Amino acid sequence: MLLIDGQKHEVTVVRRRPQLVLRVNGRDHEVRGRSSPGVGRQALVIDGDSVEFVRAAAGESQFLRLYGRSVEVKLADVRATGANAGAAQDSIKAPMPGAIISVHKAVGETVSRGETVVTIESMKLQTALVSPRDGVIATIERTLGDSFEKDEVIVSLEPLAEEA
Repeated sequence: MLLIDGQKHEVTVVRRRPQLVLRVNGRDHEVRGRSSPGVGRQALVIDGDSVEFVRAAAGESQFLRLYGRSVEVKLADVRATGANAGAAQDSIKAPMPGAIISVHKAVGETVSRGETVVTIESMKLQTALVSPRDGVIATIERTLGDSFEKDEVIVSLEPLAEEA
């Protein structure tokens, strides 16, 4: 997940060879390097169009100047928006309709915050559903191949023994 001027964008590497392909917000883009046109400048070819930019780093942020506009880019931690985000969340819900393509945990197993529990697929886009907090898998409502609707509970959590 990238934050560009505070707005979240899903970015996934689809493939690296023979050309880099990135999926940005569900749309695939082929990306190639191109020789730089001047000092400090860089260039990429994205879907056949040349994009020239200047990049500077400051702390965890990157600043890009492109198309006459400056933007701040930084990685977003999808596991949390605050120190205790998800601490009281007892379920993992489907963010979109789809189907289960992989189950990584079983009922009774402990799971850490941010750890993948199941992988889903929706419109050929694979998404890992991660635990919002440390806990124990109480139930897994769907199995491999099962379909579901948006906001349906896929996994329920219970507190770790020392938290109860």
